[in-house]
Amino acid sequence: MNELELKYGCNPNQKPAKIFMQDGRDLPVTVLNGKPGYINFLDAFNSWQLVRELKAALHLPAAASFKHVSPAGAAVGLPLSDTLKKIYWVDDLEELSPLACAYARARGTDRMSSFGDWIALSDVCDVPTAKLIKREVSDGIIAPGYTDEALEILKSKRKGTYNIVAIDENYVPAPVEHKDVFGVTFEQGRNELKIDASSLDNIVTDNKDLPESAKRDLIISLITLKYTQSNSVCYAKDGQTIGVGAGQQSRIHCTRLAGNKADIWHLRQHPKVLGLDFIDSISRPNRDNAIDVYISDEYEDVIGDDVWQNTFKTRPEVLTKEEKQAWLSQFHDVSLGSDAFFPFDDNIERARRSGVSYIVQPGGSIRDDIVIDCCNKHRLVMAFTGIRLFHH
Repeated sequence: MNELELKYGCNPNQKPAKIFMQDGRDLPVTVLNGKPGYINFLDAFNSWQLVRELKAALHLPAAASFKHVSPAGAAVGLPLSDTLKKIYWVDDLEELSPLACAYARARGTDRMSSFGDWIALSDVCDVPTAKLIKREVSDGIIAPGYTDEALEILKSKRKGTYNIVAIDENYVPAPVEHKDVFGVTFEQGRNELKIDASSLDNIVTDNKDLPESAKRDLIISLITLKYTQSNSVCYAKDGQTIGVGAGQQSRIHCTRLAGNKADIWHLRQHPKVLGLDFIDSISRPNRDNAIDVYISDEYEDVIGDDVWQNTFKTRPEVLTKEEKQAWLSQFHDVSLGSDAFFPFDDNIERARRSGVSYIVQPGGSIRDDIVIDCCNKHRLVMAFTGIRLFHH
């Protein structure tokens, strides 16, 4: 089949809509369940490329959680600590395969943004991963295949309407791609840039101590940025993204947005957050939202005199500004990538406040020397790739 009709395009008024192969070949995807839409397929194809490249670069199962054609999170399948199991709400699961760990990490980057996500898996979906996905609010999934039992588990989601797509993992797109905007066709060569450890060879700072764990996390950030709407900045740690700032007009706003998300990721591990005593009937999305509000300056919205009983069995103590600062100050060894050069050192100053020790960016600004000097002042490691990663 080389054509698939869709209900509508980006919005219900945009008809007709379809995906098809201009060269007459069969589509590289098969819909196994549900009726994916236009935006679903945009997320599916972008997210599949991301996880495919992560696995090729790091030789580990990979997963991504996409919303609105940008990743909310991406990760590889490293084991989870007891703390991460708890903040990702998987500590009750008896078995977590490497692929399931990858998705728990990807969704755990920013659980608020991942609500109703599109999921991509680099490997055949197994039962532990399907069981994890079944209880999350998600629009659909793309993977190179599914075990029979995993497929049946996923088919039971959303009253049998959950979108499940299988992709031919051997599919290779044409080297030149096209896009129509306002009736005008754009043509460009596909971004086939290979990202691996060699992308980090040009270290421009005095400190050149780049451990293997940081190399892994910097590669994750770069590959994630390759499929994130620009401008974009990505923080990564422990084999996963922990904050993605996408689609901002100003780079410092990307750095702040992603840094704020990274701070929330760290604060979710604070003992006061881990000790929150939720009522039994609270849903997973409401629990995630309550944690975000509790961590924020608007904490009274969930622990105020007249509202705390709606969420908690016992009223939580305030997580004070001083406690948050003390907790965040102990974190280091975070990696950060940027899809284009940093034009000012304010990005570096903001990044280091979220524990950044390692940075990768294209370089090429007339102020590179100022940015490098700032990194040297704080003993940070920074590599230049010489390659921009804009994606639109």
